[in-house]
Amino acid sequence: MIERSLFRPEHQAFADSFRRFIDKEISPHHAAWEDQGHVSREVWQQAGANGFLCMSMPEEYGGAGADQLYAVAQIEEIARAGCTGIGFGLHSEIVAPYILRYGSAEQKSRYLPPMASGAMIGAIAMSEPAAGSDLQGIQTQAIQSADGSHYLLRGSKTFITNGWHADLVIVVAKTDPAAGAKGISLLLVERGMPGFEAGRRLKKVGLKAQDTAELFFDNVRVPAGNLLGGPALQGRGFICLMEQLPWERLQIAISAVAAAQAAIDWTVDYVKQRQVFGQPVAAFQNTRYTLAALQTEVQVARVFVDKCCELLLQQKLDSASASMAKYWSTDLQCKVMDECVQLHGGYGYMWEYPIARAYADARVQRIYGGTNEIMKEVIARAMGLSGR
Repeated sequence: MIERSLFRPEHQAFADSFRRFIDKEISPHHAAWEDQGHVSREVWQQAGANGFLCMSMPEEYGGAGADQLYAVAQIEEIARAGCTGIGFGLHSEIVAPYILRYGSAEQKSRYLPPMASGAMIGAIAMSEPAAGSDLQGIQTQAIQSADGSHYLLRGSKTFITNGWHADLVIVVAKTDPAAGAKGISLLLVERGMPGFEAGRRLKKVGLKAQDTAELFFDNVRVPAGNLLGGPALQGRGFICLMEQLPWERLQIAISAVAAAQAAIDWTVDYVKQRQVFGQPVAAFQNTRYTLAALQTEVQVARVFVDKCCELLLQQKLDSASASMAKYWSTDLQCKVMDECVQLHGGYGYMWEYPIARAYADARVQRIYGGTNEIMKEVIARAMGLSGR
């Protein structure tokens, strides 16, 4: 196997520390969280107290000023443990970076420290019942008042990760409905604002411990000061989204490769022990060749994803490469899960086995963050190909 060169010793030490946190504070409770449909708020506070949230935020805002490889290590450990209910990545490496990069000084000082401590849980609301991957098709509107003091936000969002627990939501809305993509802005909406309500927790095929919810905005008066980035960024929300999507999509790819490797490792252990016709399942050529082929493909994917991580650190990761990583890795993840379930036989379909849960959890990876069909469209356009 190709030895990875992505991490330095300090990253590995962090991964070891976070793995111990998972073993103590997450894994023993994850099955119960799956039953109730969300993780506990206490685990967020425990993570914050241990420095496991918003690591890449500057120290002045409660973070560690760490590079993004710490987030990569954390994403991999969560995927390896099969603890898919944990929404730390979206909170720390999607919501917080929006505020850090685009927020005003007041917004950064108000929101980032409680996010780093786990006192405030963040979410981002893009998808709508009639607009998923097509962000330009959103219907949620935020019309500014005549005196400019506030926005009146109305609309709904769905499939929102961390939506049930969210104390702060970055809401994608049209502040100028007639301007198309140039009329989209990002609003910081806080729990408790009149008219803002989290709907039911959605019951999903997988990711059962992840609190995914509908959000409703019934004429919410959002102060003008809660426009992310202030007046200078009004109508520039779509540009902000496009700038941040490569890192979001790479995070999905990172988790996909780590989850696929975990599935292979579980399956190798299982087929060595499981006896069929008087011999281990691993003794059959079909088993060995299937796992050898899967391991080869996962190794290839890991090398590419690691290269994308290097480009990210150099601020050279382009949208097409991130889209390639996301689509290829998640397609592979689903393939690996299917083959590994098959090698487990009937036990692979039992929820008590991690491979069964991983099989259910994997399917959405090809959908969120932009469907894999959209990823191919992004890649094609980067090649100079267009359907128009």
